[in-house]
Amino acid sequence: MSETKALTSLEALRRLKEEAHREIHVRESTGTKIIVGMGTCGIAAGAREVMRAVLDELARQEIEVQVTTVGCIGMCAQEPLLDIVQAGGSRVTYGKVNPEMVPRIIKDHLVEGRPVEEWVIGRIIDM
Repeated sequence: MSETKALTSLEALRRLKEEAHREIHVRESTGTKIIVGMGTCGIAAGAREVMRAVLDELARQEIEVQVTTVGCIGMCAQEPLLDIVQAGGSRVTYGKVNPEMVPRIIKDHLVEGRPVEEWVIGRIIDM
């Protein structure tokens, strides 16, 4: 549902509904979300390339995870920012992420459950 298009047919509405159901299923079944900061500061620092690397790596490994974006959160000096939120776990923030870092973050953090500590700049513990 990342694109905004006018619904011009019943079939288009059905496709939109199916996509929404799939996204909800992914969100509920995995409980995992990747968030990329896409404020102007993040984009200027390379967030679009990081987002593309995330989507490409998830597709390559056939991993279904909800990927979303946020605007600036005030940590402009650490951009591009990438957060991984897992159900029942903490929210881990990686700073100064570049596309070359993404495969390791996906492999170590998502697949193996071990955050890449040398790149972590913050955590929010789920209470």
